[in-house]
Amino acid sequence: MKNKLKFLIGVSLKRKIKTKWFYIANICIALVIVGLANIDYIINFFGGDFNQTTKIYVVDNTKTSFDIFKNATLASFNLTEEEDKYELINSDKTKDEITEIIKTDEKEKDSLILVFDLDEENIVNVEMISNNFVDSMDMATINSAVNSVKVALAMTKFDISEEEMLAINSGVVINRTVLDESKDSADENMSIIMSTVFPIFILPFFILVIFLVQMIGAEINDEKTTRGMEIIISNVSPKVHFFSKCIAGNLFILIQGGLLILYAVLGLISRGFFGDSAGVGNIIGQLTGMLGGLFTPSFIDSLKYIIPLVLILMILTFIGYSLVAGILASVTTNTEDFQQLQTPIILIVLLDYYLAMMAGAFEGSIIINILGYVPFISAILSPSLLVMGEFTVIDVLISIVLMAITIFALIKYGLKVYKVGILNYSSNGLWKKMFKALKSKN
Repeated sequence: MKNKLKFLIGVSLKRKIKTKWFYIANICIALVIVGLANIDYIINFFGGDFNQTTKIYVVDNTKTSFDIFKNATLASFNLTEEEDKYELINSDKTKDEITEIIKTDEKEKDSLILVFDLDEENIVNVEMISNNFVDSMDMATINSAVNSVKVALAMTKFDISEEEMLAINSGVVINRTVLDESKDSADENMSIIMSTVFPIFILPFFILVIFLVQMIGAEINDEKTTRGMEIIISNVSPKVHFFSKCIAGNLFILIQGGLLILYAVLGLISRGFFGDSAGVGNIIGQLTGMLGGLFTPSFIDSLKYIIPLVLILMILTFIGYSLVAGILASVTTNTEDFQQLQTPIILIVLLDYYLAMMAGAFEGSIIINILGYVPFISAILSPSLLVMGEFTVIDVLISIVLMAITIFALIKYGLKVYKVGILNYSSNGLWKKMFKALKSKN
């Protein structure tokens, strides 16, 4: 039995991996992932420029605004005077003269003009002149710098000291006290992180589940349609055939998932080599800084037990979905019927995905916490609740145990259905046969 099982698993894997479409698809996926990781460099290579210098002509009729504006603009991006994000020019030409230049000179078409005039009512009046619309990033920087000019001129006009202005503009610091000792006040923003960052990490799981279900269903239906199933079942038991399809499908998904991780790593490494500070060490430093900015030290430390629990739960869920896909495929007579039967599976996966995204917005919801234990749905929802602090490690372990029990039930009762349905080519009276098989003791 072991040799036959191993043989069928090998044949099934070869059918999936040793095909030109597998190689073509993975080459395309790798290129897309690496390309997305380096999208800014690619755009630059084909003529785009994210670092294009913005030239700003300043007509300073106040005699004091230019230096303030320049310092505020550089401070917006922590730039030095040597950096070329903005080229600020304190022009001695009139507004009309500079306007004529940017209208007629092709090299100056993207330049801006800022005219500063004193205003009795509003402290300062600023006019901006350009050929085209202004980039939103540039506009935000200019607005911030102009406000700094207004504040500085107001301080001079009303004789307000710098200390007084800082006291007025400084924000109020709210000191948080959380009475629940199980919750860390430093992790209070975790719901925001869950709604923005976590969906990115769970999207591959969502895609792989759908891929797994469709792949197993298509393979079983293909064997039934070509009548190859009769030859296979005459040499091996339905049990061996059933397990071979599920094991091969899960192995393929794990291989494909590993390749996706590899492509992501290659994308990050290639970005490190293409960037200004090349090297793998730079990438590791960037990732460490990003994690430190997104998550608290206590959360990063907890990853050592969160990641293993998440992986175990996801692998068990993959196994569960493969069993369901195999059972459903066995009772169908063609691919079209299976496409209809797999709709509930896709809906469950979608429900799990969206619940995980919305969990942060509905923190403390009893219904979401209950769903965190439900097999299949718990695959993504349970880890997200753990990250938010709604679930403990014990709760996740309960989810794992419930998923394992579900797998056992699917194997015990689903195999009975599989034995009846695998050689059935007619839908007449099929469900009666299924229920009769479930009641049987064999």
